[in-house]
Amino acid sequence: MSENQSLYAPQEPIFSRRVSGPFRTLKWWIMGVTLGIYYLTPWIRWDRGPSLPDQAVLIDLAGRRFYFLWIEIWPHEFYFVAGLLIMAGLGLFLFTSALGRVWCGYTCPQTVWNDLFILVERWIEGDRNARVRLWKAKWDWRKWRLRLTKWLVWLLIALATGGAWVFYFTDAPTLLRDLLTLDANFIAYGTIAVLTATTFLFGGFMREQVCIYMCPWPRIQGAMMDDDTLTVGYREWRGEPRAKKRLEYIGDCIDCMACVNVCPMGIDIREGQQMECITCALCIDACDDIMTKIGKQRGLIDYLALSDEPQERAGQPPKPAWKHVLRPRTIIYTFLWSLIGLALVFGIFIRAEIDLTVEPIRNPTFVMFSDGAVRNAYTLRLRNKHGEPREFRL
Repeated sequence: MSENQSLYAPQEPIFSRRVSGPFRTLKWWIMGVTLGIYYLTPWIRWDRGPSLPDQAVLIDLAGRRFYFLWIEIWPHEFYFVAGLLIMAGLGLFLFTSALGRVWCGYTCPQTVWNDLFILVERWIEGDRNARVRLWKAKWDWRKWRLRLTKWLVWLLIALATGGAWVFYFTDAPTLLRDLLTLDANFIAYGTIAVLTATTFLFGGFMREQVCIYMCPWPRIQGAMMDDDTLTVGYREWRGEPRAKKRLEYIGDCIDCMACVNVCPMGIDIREGQQMECITCALCIDACDDIMTKIGKQRGLIDYLALSDEPQERAGQPPKPAWKHVLRPRTIIYTFLWSLIGLALVFGIFIRAEIDLTVEPIRNPTFVMFSDGAVRNAYTLRLRNKHGEPREFRL
């Protein structure tokens, strides 16, 4: 390697084109639902009685409790949280084994906020061609105006994102009033500032760089997938050789670059499976639209399994999708996921409302008095998890 050769590859700007179709519509719905849940959940009220907070979802660090609707988790019950984390991991393994990186393509926070930021960018600067021209243009008044407007909207979204997060840790209406009157704790302002800056940077500028270089999942996903995994792919045996002119001896792909132009990661799905692909399926919508216009069968780019390639090359229909999804690996993941979920539900319903712990103090283990009497010291912990004040006699 030459001494002057750099190991850093500068980021190439990506200008994804607007596309419409079932997968794009699905992503819009998922973005709206997930953002709605994130921003609105701290404001939902739940009556637990006069002595407990009425916020439906609350991580009460001062009171050392976690509230979720009617469920109350105490510090010594952290195994419930651990169980939920294990379920989340198994769920990620399950969906990746069955459908590839559907988490990355549809519900990952980075993807959701990327979609929102790109929507704002397209709304202010225009679609792909307009944004490319603006990128190449000199810095004049129009370019500054569009860029500053876009950055301002991004910053407001990032501020709302950071602000919403801190509302999960204390009473949301009270904290909002304190924030506006500058009476809130410095930690709240600092947390909002950090989350605002990271959201603004990750969603507005780094985008695909976060998925490629910062997230470990693209490098782990290979162990979760096999030849029966349904993932976004290109039917090379049908599309090649490609050409822009329609001739009898070439494939269905006309090399229109529609699949590349809509990709938020800037890759060409026709080059095969790639670590950068998040399987957002926008290339499917773009390709199906072109196939419809030129009178060819849709599905040149589609969710497919590598194990079906020999059959499709021979002109035979592939296996039904459910046979790819229901196979030993996914069945085992589903069984384990369900087993842990049932155990957590069972544990919530059988836990006692009163928790009493008595432990002897070891230093010293006992005290001997001059009259021969012995005194032992104990530490007593009593937890009332009933939700209302109660009297106890020892």
